[in-house]
Amino acid sequence: MAEDIRQDKKANFSALTEHNNNGVTKISGLASNKTGASKKLVIKNFKDRPKLADNYTEDTWLKLRDAVGAIQNSTSIKYNLEELYQAVENLCSYKVSPTLYKQLRQVCEDHVQAQIHQFREYPLHCSLDSLSFLKRMNRCWQDHCRQTIMIRSIFLFLDRTYVLQNSLLPSIWDTGLELFRNHIVSDGAVQKRTVDGILEQIERERNGETVDRSLLRSLLGMLSDLQVYKESFEERFLMETDRLYAAEGQRLMQERDVPEYLHHVARRLEEENDRVISYLDQSTQKPLISNVEKQLLGEHMTAILQKGLSILLDGNRVMELALLYQLFSKVKGGLPTLLQHWRDYIKSFGGEIVGTPEKDKDMVQDLLDFKDKMDNVAQGCFNRNESFINAMKEAFEAFINNRPNKPAELIAKYVDCKLRAGNKEATEEEMERILDKIMIIFRFIHGKDVFEAFYKKDLAKRLLVGKSASVDAEKSMLSKLKHECGAAFTSKLEGMFKDMELSKDVMIQFKQVNTDSSMSLKYLLPCCRHSSVTLMVKLQEVFKLFYLGKHSGRKLQWQPTLGHAVLKTEFKEGKKELQVSLFQTLVLLMFNEGEEFSVEEIKSATGIEEGELRRTLQSLACGKARVLNKSPRGKDIEDGDRFNFNNDFRHKLFRIKINQIQMKETVEEQVSTTERVFQDRQYQIDAAVVRIMKMRKTLGHNLLVSELYNQLKFPVKPGDLKKRIESLIDRDYMERDKESPNQYHYVA
Repeated sequence: MAEDIRQDKKANFSALTEHNNNGVTKISGLASNKTGASKKLVIKNFKDRPKLADNYTEDTWLKLRDAVGAIQNSTSIKYNLEELYQAVENLCSYKVSPTLYKQLRQVCEDHVQAQIHQFREYPLHCSLDSLSFLKRMNRCWQDHCRQTIMIRSIFLFLDRTYVLQNSLLPSIWDTGLELFRNHIVSDGAVQKRTVDGILEQIERERNGETVDRSLLRSLLGMLSDLQVYKESFEERFLMETDRLYAAEGQRLMQERDVPEYLHHVARRLEEENDRVISYLDQSTQKPLISNVEKQLLGEHMTAILQKGLSILLDGNRVMELALLYQLFSKVKGGLPTLLQHWRDYIKSFGGEIVGTPEKDKDMVQDLLDFKDKMDNVAQGCFNRNESFINAMKEAFEAFINNRPNKPAELIAKYVDCKLRAGNKEATEEEMERILDKIMIIFRFIHGKDVFEAFYKKDLAKRLLVGKSASVDAEKSMLSKLKHECGAAFTSKLEGMFKDMELSKDVMIQFKQVNTDSSMSLKYLLPCCRHSSVTLMVKLQEVFKLFYLGKHSGRKLQWQPTLGHAVLKTEFKEGKKELQVSLFQTLVLLMFNEGEEFSVEEIKSATGIEEGELRRTLQSLACGKARVLNKSPRGKDIEDGDRFNFNNDFRHKLFRIKINQIQMKETVEEQVSTTERVFQDRQYQIDAAVVRIMKMRKTLGHNLLVSELYNQLKFPVKPGDLKKRIESLIDRDYMERDKESPNQYHYVA
């Protein structure tokens, strides 16, 4: 029912409307007079399209052409821009777009063609300099861009309808670029002079002059917008850059030292990067920087390193070394070349430290200082590059082992010096740091058994005479050696500390048995240098009987050079106590029996070896505490010298320690220790050969030697291995194959 009512209303409403001739539906008067009736407006298209006037197209184009001409000539436009825009829209609405586009292009082309004459009027030999030419070109380009933008704003409807619908047609802006490129920039003479002028300005700037960067930025932007940047400018620019920096690199390598040259290269690279930011196209950056790096660095890498790397490293020029690494990391093959020269420098410098016997005294300290210096360079200048750190380790290992045995011996003596009482390294932290550094050098040594032999001998002396600076420091060093080389390496060294504890217990027991004896003894299993001295035979015999009574099958070996005593002495000033060595004790006790003695008489009575006796007499008669008088006076002991007791001796202290003049390790001792190491190595080689042959039963010579090199922890020559193999064959541990002499068989 409701639906029927709605249909009736609709029918009645339609009946009340009538149509006008122009297509607008009009509400009839009856309906409009009805109170409360709704109004509806319907708009329809024209039935017939209005026709243009006969001359409308021609007249409108004349208006538009005049406007374009006014824009091109920079004069005022007679017509309103909105009116011109509407005119273009009207023409486009009546399908005049193709003709309008062609007419506009022709007008623009005629104008651009006319502009070329202002540049052709000035040939290359003209007085118009290149800068003025560039400014004129820039002005022409800026005017052309401004004019094209204004023309496009008038013909925007054409650009957004007809041109947009025809993909083959360039837009009005692109048409303007195309015309400028084809008729001005593509002209050979104009383009050449423009590019020449730009290159001249850039060269002036590279030579330190100030140039108009905004002009260069505009012109290079023009070439980029016109899509001729690469072929017209970039190729020539890169060629000129190559030429300039190739000549500059050759010249400055001759004139300047390496640090100054490196700073110059860094400055040049910074300048070129700034040019890219300021006016060059971004695409030029990579080839440009690559060319500069190649000509200033790549072509001179070897010369730079040969001429300056050693100077930089010797002078610890940290800033320049960091710059060198930074620059070489940018060049192809730069870091490998730097790495090789860095390795060669370390081998050369370190080889000089190790290979010069005159510098043996300071060898270890020099090595530690050199290692610290190279570590700082690798960490601070070479960016902690693993390749450089590994190369440094390889170089250290190579040069330290170029001189067998000696570095190991000197490192052991250096440790002995640091661990002795009275050294300058007072704090535990400083001592620990020094020991850690020593261990780094120790790792590079191949013949660690040489170090062990000398270290063991020195440790025995320190413990026997109580000269160790700190038990904690001693045990810390042993802990480091144990961690580095294993428990077998330090087992004998650790045994010495146990021996020292045992000796204390033995002396307590000895004093309990012999209450009247004031003798104190220390003993260690490793033995030191000894001398045949008629030394308190009675006390020796007493202790010998006591000790052998508790330990059968052992042999006591006395070390008179390491003994010491306290003598109670009476001078005119009063009583004093002298803390002296055993040899000094023997000499001084003689003056209880006589007033004056010669060197020969003292030697005969004490039995002290001549060299040791001269040092003993020198300490008593020529040192700070002169308890003996020597005649004639002098610092050295001669055969004819005579000595008497100095009764007038004075000293502010009651107990005076008279230091024995220390004798440096003799050549015989060094040879003896070295021979002992060599003998131990022979035993190790023999054991290794037998062990390998027992497992393999049959083995060729080359394979046996290869296995030995893998198992032995010390350097050995092939000739030495061959001798040990021959020795084992002679002792029937193995035999040669009857048919193949290079084949060995194990003999069970």
